[in-house]
Amino acid sequence: MSENSEPKAGGSAGLPLEGITVVSLEQAVAAPIATRHLADLGARVIKVERIGEGDFARNYDAAVHGLASHFVWLNRGKESICVDLKATEGVAAVRRLVGEADVVIQNFAPGAAARLGLGADELRRERPELIVVNMTGYGTEGPLRERKAYDMLVQAETGLCSITGTPETATKTGIPTSDIAAGMYALTSIQAALFRRERTGAGATIDVSMFDATVEWLGHPMYLQMYQDTQVQRMGLSHASIAPYDAYPTVDGKILIGVQNDRGWRALVTEVFGRPDLAGHPKFATNILRVQHRAETDAVVAENTRRFETAELDKRLAAAGVPAARLNDMKHLIEHPQLAERDRWREVGTEAGAVRAVLPPMTFSDVEMRMGAVPALGQHTDAVLVELGLTDEQVAGLRAAGIVQ
Repeated sequence: MSENSEPKAGGSAGLPLEGITVVSLEQAVAAPIATRHLADLGARVIKVERIGEGDFARNYDAAVHGLASHFVWLNRGKESICVDLKATEGVAAVRRLVGEADVVIQNFAPGAAARLGLGADELRRERPELIVVNMTGYGTEGPLRERKAYDMLVQAETGLCSITGTPETATKTGIPTSDIAAGMYALTSIQAALFRRERTGAGATIDVSMFDATVEWLGHPMYLQMYQDTQVQRMGLSHASIAPYDAYPTVDGKILIGVQNDRGWRALVTEVFGRPDLAGHPKFATNILRVQHRAETDAVVAENTRRFETAELDKRLAAAGVPAARLNDMKHLIEHPQLAERDRWREVGTEAGAVRAVLPPMTFSDVEMRMGAVPALGQHTDAVLVELGLTDEQVAGLRAAGIVQ
């Protein structure tokens, strides 16, 4: 157990997934984010990478002491082995590894794992208790089954881009939303399958697609379209059904205000702005009226917010209970007191030295999540193969033949 995973004072339990072994044939974001959370929760995660290049996310950039930011974010706490899956001996080594695993997860192209002899049907025929998760872009069937499925493409195909951006410009989200959505559903399905296996002994074959995960997250605008024939409009920081709800100018910047009910409006104009005359104004008294007169509502709010400096206005809004937030950038996020005062920062190891990382979002009262080192490419190949019963000479032979790295 790492130093960061020692039980807290008064605690008695270990990490939830200690004793669980996960073999991941993974790359990019969707599968790695699922397995990184499994590792944080205590599972042993063995990442199978390609000879030479490894996970191609290792080469997206060199921002973190020469390492890729995506890779550092998504791969701490894992063991890396490099195996040539085009070689019979390489596949045989992975199958031996799977023989000791509880979970196998892969996000190869549809059908690729099966062609290698690592498909769910074949693996579970030998071990019915195994949990196998297949992650794809568009699913294992259907007309888009074989299409490339990068995050941006899935966001566009599902319609997420149609509701994201400004009235003039559709955009993708600033983070890989479709990848993350699929990874989170893979994570929860694995945990559910492990719980069921604990009770029944049955394993599972699970399919998770980026397309389906993103469609699920689009439930609200999808229902509006199905039952009101209404396409949600792109509104930037604003909201189609609520006003005021936007970024408003201050003396030294902007602040976001989101008033979701009439009580909030009254608090805003009376307690914050000192303008009780606006509370019952015939154009502003209810949210329905404010939406109907959005331009005038936004204008009167902006007229008042620009009287204040951002910090002062932020305090006044908080004191009045009016929902508001500063429009921070990444620099201000890193310096955010909500992270600092709650001790959310840790250090994790990498081949290039220690790097900062934020604690996982799930906070157990009795144990801190494990935040292991980010593995170098093939760092654990020899140790894992010896653990599986190969001799040092056999491992050296595989390495000399270019089958492992």
